Amino acid sequence: QLQLVESGGDLVQPGGSLRLTCTVTGYTLYFYAIGWFRQAPGKEREGLICINSSGGVTTYVDSVKDRFTISRDNDKKLAFLQMTSLKTEDTAVYYCAALVPPMGQIENYCSASHAEYEYWGRGTQVTVSS
Repeated sequence: QLQLVESGGDLVQPGGSLRLTCTVTGYTLYFYAIGWFRQAPGKEREGLICINSSGGVTTYVDSVKDRFTISRDNDKKLAFLQMTSLKTEDTAVYYCAALVPPMGQIENYCSASHAEYEYWGRGTQVTVSS
């Protein structure tokens, strides 16, 4: 079992940067893929970016490509979402989540589907406004 807690959300001006941290407790992080999601008011939860257990990254939303970067530190059981050039439309609650890859795909598996993620944090609010 894993427990995930997000931190780092804040009010930031357009064009600013934030780094979100996902702190994981419980079992080892090594075998899990980590995804970052967001949910804006009145919208569905959106899968943004994922890092698999071997460090490979997949970005699922074109609007965050080249602006958002995901990373992980397995030893410290941390994951990060570095966000730059923030826009007002990035305002949302941001969630980190962990999934157990299918057998035979442990090293390379990622997903944008929230249904595949077993463990979730409670979210951190990011507000981009002048």
